[in-house]
Amino acid sequence: MAATTSEQRRNGGFHYAYLIVLSCIMITCLPCALALSCAGIFFTPVSEYLGVARAQFTLYFSILNIAMMLTLPVAGKVMGKSDLRVVLSASVALTGAGLVLMGRCGALWQFYLCGAVMGVGVEPLIYLAVPTLINAWCAKRVGFFMGLCMAFTGIGGVIFNPVGTALIQSGSEGWRLAYTVFGVITLVGTLPFTLFVVRSKPEDKGLLPLGAGEAADGSEPAAAAGGVSAAKAMHMPAFWALVVFCGIITLNQTIYQFLPSYAQSFSSSLPQVAAASGVVASAAMAGQAIGKVLLGIVNDRSLRAGVFVGMGCGVAGVLVMWLLPSSLALLLLGAFLFGIVYAQTVVQTPLLVRYAFGSADYPAIYSRVSMAGSLMSAVAAVFWSLVIDSAGGFPLMFVLGIVCMAICLASALFAIAHKARG
Repeated sequence: MAATTSEQRRNGGFHYAYLIVLSCIMITCLPCALALSCAGIFFTPVSEYLGVARAQFTLYFSILNIAMMLTLPVAGKVMGKSDLRVVLSASVALTGAGLVLMGRCGALWQFYLCGAVMGVGVEPLIYLAVPTLINAWCAKRVGFFMGLCMAFTGIGGVIFNPVGTALIQSGSEGWRLAYTVFGVITLVGTLPFTLFVVRSKPEDKGLLPLGAGEAADGSEPAAAAGGVSAAKAMHMPAFWALVVFCGIITLNQTIYQFLPSYAQSFSSSLPQVAAASGVVASAAMAGQAIGKVLLGIVNDRSLRAGVFVGMGCGVAGVLVMWLLPSSLALLLLGAFLFGIVYAQTVVQTPLLVRYAFGSADYPAIYSRVSMAGSLMSAVAAVFWSLVIDSAGGFPLMFVLGIVCMAICLASALFAIAHKARG
């Protein structure tokens, strides 16, 4: 078997790792996108049906995020020691069942309960599945494959938001049908991959990781072989630098949610800009999707370059949006550039963890670092709302965004310089 797989790699034959990549794409495009990227289309119709304020209904999404944060450490330990087919299939089942049950809910507390169930289910899928599988199955092009897979959280939103909206508008309680269809798509479209395609590591198929037989080219990510335990990592300065990075980059990415409001603030002076508020959001989402793949490619050559490219695009985007809002074309360019730094949250963070601590105890270490981002996501929107409502307004938001990116740049470079040795 070893001779066969070695010959297969030399001849450029098909590697099972490509099926793992496809499985990761299905995970991000279906359960992750349907539960997270498409959540917003339900806020208004469901809150109107229940006769409650939108904030009361959307509290379920906060509960979902809290459930994700609380279960991250446990999920990291379980994924590091268990068959990923079982863990990921159970996660898909919980997410799909949660969506189906959302379509059956009639009281607010029932939505909250479903939110908690989906939070437990979707957390391993959105945070841990892609980095864990790609790190295990790929020795090279890790950044590219990780960025490609994570891009489908946004692509899935682009595909299914219109579908869900059409279903919601199909009847007085169309939102029930939309939730049910989304749940069925999650289960039918993803479980075949998690049950029958996913394998925890190449050794399960008698293979080496993709690219393992190739000569090292000196790129930084290749330094991720071996690694340290989570207990040891938590006592290292690089770990806490990455905790800071993950938390602050999550805080910074949340500025995206307020870009439409920024465009609308020019309704009196620049009505053409205010009218394009939705396009501004779309430009940022396009930057995020393209940025995930772009940053993955750059990081495969140099982690430092990936950090500088991401932060550089983010700072440039903020400055353009802040100083040149009168030109719609430049405003859209700025939003697009900011979308690239947004992509660093799910691309740069796992790659930095892998480089700093290796792959030996990766799921446990990455899950603990990700807790900072999950915690920050629960308060970031409130923080930026307070900033915008203050005397400083949107200019202060942009200034603080630049400060956030400077902190992230410094913490990332510190983690790279202080990676675990041996």
